Amino acid sequence: MKVKSALISVSDKTGLVEFAKELASNGIKIISSGGTFKALEEAGVKAITVDSVTGFPEMLDGRVKTLHPKLHAGILAKRNPEHLKQLKEHGIETIDLVVVNLYPFKETISKKNVSIEEAIENIDIGGPTIIRAAAKNSESVGVVVDSSQYAKVLDDLKKNDFSLSEKMKKELAIEAFEHTAFYDATISGYLNKKLGGKKFPQKLTLGFEKISSLRYGENPHQEAAVYASSLKSDSGIIDAEQLNGKELSFNNYNDTNAAIELAKEFDETCAVIVKHANPCGVAVGKELSETFKRALDCDAESAFGGIIVLNRECDLKTAKQITAFFNEVVVAPGFTTDALKELKSKKNLRILKLENMRKNPQTFDFKHVKGGLLIQDEDRIGCEKWENKSGIKAEKQITDDLLFGWKVVRHVKSNAIVLVKNQATIGIGVGQTSRVKAAEQAIKQAGKKAKDCSLASDAFFPFKDSIELAAQAGIKAIVEPGGSIKDDEVIAESKKQNISLYFTGERHFRH
Repeated sequence: MKVKSALISVSDKTGLVEFAKELASNGIKIISSGGTFKALEEAGVKAITVDSVTGFPEMLDGRVKTLHPKLHAGILAKRNPEHLKQLKEHGIETIDLVVVNLYPFKETISKKNVSIEEAIENIDIGGPTIIRAAAKNSESVGVVVDSSQYAKVLDDLKKNDFSLSEKMKKELAIEAFEHTAFYDATISGYLNKKLGGKKFPQKLTLGFEKISSLRYGENPHQEAAVYASSLKSDSGIIDAEQLNGKELSFNNYNDTNAAIELAKEFDETCAVIVKHANPCGVAVGKELSETFKRALDCDAESAFGGIIVLNRECDLKTAKQITAFFNEVVVAPGFTTDALKELKSKKNLRILKLENMRKNPQTFDFKHVKGGLLIQDEDRIGCEKWENKSGIKAEKQITDDLLFGWKVVRHVKSNAIVLVKNQATIGIGVGQTSRVKAAEQAIKQAGKKAKDCSLASDAFFPFKDSIELAAQAGIKAIVEPGGSIKDDEVIAESKKQNISLYFTGERHFRH
């Protein structure tokens, strides 16, 4: 059936006039409300008002305008004799096309210092109701929810003598339900946070919006895409501005996210190098290029093809160190003109600018399992419960290194051991199936530099064997959670080996 009438009511007027002109010029009657009618009238597009159809005025400051049987019946009626007979009895005409986009709730809550009252006023009621009605009756009605759909809808109409194809109506219906589900998920997430809802509600709805398709996933045979949360922060990988290089891959996103979140641990000038979502070098200092050099010295071999994150403006001296070897991504809050030129000399190097690298407020960590979702508080570092269990006090430089290592180790896949000297990693044991193997890996990587260094372990030592290894390497101090049934043996061995041993009272597994 040809499209004979369209209900148009949109907050976003992008492309509205051009789209409506095409409909009107092909004999489609347009019904519109409020600001939409005014915009069409000013552009010379023939339209009639909603209240002229319903016989009922807009009221309650626009809260009630499209909530009326004469509109909903015209949309929901099946095009069969019985439904059409009922419409005729009540003087109601069918509506064949619905063009509605919703109040800008997401945009409203993205503004600084927005009030809860303003946010609530931007919760659309009539719009989602109209959209869902049209999508439910997609056998007979087309529904358009975004200006980006205008071109494909017009193209389909023109190809089919101004009827919508079955394929197009089904496609639009799916997109309509996705649209309203995302809208409601954004509202429920925001209100849960603002009105003090349950941390883990009985029914969890999450809203994510597609940013782009990716070339592939973790491996070339896997299809992939990247999505942004409706309640995203302004300090994550999704918010970074790309200045150079190829598009980010699935693995680039994952690894760069890991590097950014680690860099956020430090207020000091920091350089982080990550490979396969694990740090292979981290350092803090005063001068950026020297700090980067010390991070790279931890494991220059693994840094090849890695991700680099700097929490200070990248200068030319640091940029030249970066371009001296192959890497995938560089992230910084800014770049000097000459540093950016140097980095861009590597045409495929992905250069990202992320101005805000502050820690986010407490958020959630999600892990997908087949058929479900695990959700937990994001892991955070605490230092209030530290206890010196060996009784051997460490000097301030050593305790500073222990704290540095404790911040880094929670970003390393378990079982994890991090060796630190002078605020830089010198050895990292990652993802081992036993703690002693992680210690062996870190000590071997550090080599002679392990003497007089500090060690951080993400979980307790189940046996004293790792302490014996540490002593053989000349390690001076250890920080670990404690909590093993063999703690007494571990403490006794630390005393015997003259190693300062601190318990934190909390572990930091990262699986």
